[in-house]
Amino acid sequence: MFKTYEEALSWIHSRKIFGMKPGLKRMDWMLERLNFPQKRIKAIHVAGTNGKGSTVTFLRSMLEANGKTVGTFTSPYIETFNERISVNGEPISNEEILRLANIVFPLACELEETELDGPTEFEVITTMMFIYFGEGHADVVVIEVGLGGLLDSTNVITPIVSVITTIGLDHMQVLGETVAEIALQKSGIIKPNVPVVVGKVVDEALEIIQLVAENNNSIVKLFGENYSSSKCQTLPSWGEQFTFEDETMYLNQIQIKMLGQHQIENAMVAIETLQTYSIETGLELNHEAIRRGLKTAFWPGRMEKISDNPMIVLDGAHNEPAIRRLIETINADFKQQEIYLIFAVLHDKAVGRMIDLLTELPNIHITLTSFSNPRAAKIKELQGYTNSNVKIKEYWQEALADVINEMDGNGLVLITGSLYFISEVREYLLKLDNE
Repeated sequence: MFKTYEEALSWIHSRKIFGMKPGLKRMDWMLERLNFPQKRIKAIHVAGTNGKGSTVTFLRSMLEANGKTVGTFTSPYIETFNERISVNGEPISNEEILRLANIVFPLACELEETELDGPTEFEVITTMMFIYFGEGHADVVVIEVGLGGLLDSTNVITPIVSVITTIGLDHMQVLGETVAEIALQKSGIIKPNVPVVVGKVVDEALEIIQLVAENNNSIVKLFGENYSSSKCQTLPSWGEQFTFEDETMYLNQIQIKMLGQHQIENAMVAIETLQTYSIETGLELNHEAIRRGLKTAFWPGRMEKISDNPMIVLDGAHNEPAIRRLIETINADFKQQEIYLIFAVLHDKAVGRMIDLLTELPNIHITLTSFSNPRAAKIKELQGYTNSNVKIKEYWQEALADVINEMDGNGLVLITGSLYFISEVREYLLKLDNE
């Protein structure tokens, strides 16, 4: 058993990232011995290639504004490990992490001796989350899928509502090579007779989702069909404004702090999910509370401006679909500025394609770099992508100093490529700011 938080965290991180045998058998084995804590949770289950974290945040903020105590389970973390399990946006304490790890540890040791093999890091954390929320610390829990859906550790729950935000090519080595194959994995969270809210997805993915939903007798709420947006515009105060409409609700001139058309889409998915949840549970919604929740919702590292002079923005775009949305935002809001982009990425992503897309921007200056995560693409892997407009620096701190010296007063420093990368940069910059 662990005596300190640090010991518990070290053990959690020492677990394998992926199991040798994919599937839910290890989760089922542990949860059965814990008397099925996941069955005591009112949950909303959120899958998708991108937009999960923002959608969870919008949902949490609106539910909270409507008087609910809201648990969330998210990954990866941006500031502290504990934020993965939070209540009303507050990470659980070190003492709780220690207590929960000590409950799971003996089970993990016992499981290690079976043919199923020991649990992965994500299975351990997910089990800890189910134990905690199964104890009744929240009225509703918004659970973000870790990877895929069908075989994800979180997929042992039967939620009140299922959500699929977006579908695109990412994690192909695990989920499949085509949009249809990935859609099939994401659709694995659809449960019998549980409604599913679907974001803006391509027709190829939509066909799969609708087929799986039909087989499960699940009502599907479609973006652009069952709910839609209009009057979209970017606010001068850094954010977006739009109008939401579905079959029973009309909300005019909603404002959100998060920048980009994709964030309007994430907020739309969250509103329709909340509406569906309220129908299923009898929760009475206050429209002004919905507005207030959306306006205050904040998720770090999503077009997050952390300095005005020089202007420095962090964005967690970490795969090809997210880079496309980032480019869309740059074209919409920063066409008149020179963009000094510092880019670091995990080695198993579509690195070349992501860089190629970014180099098509006429107003961009790119510096490739690396960071301390063991999965980060190293400098020698990035050498082949340099050209007259793409430089390379071994250390991102040096890259940042260089671009700040090089840029004029109207320029924008944009740091992107990986959520793990921006987490490292964010911690460093906020620490500097506080000194």
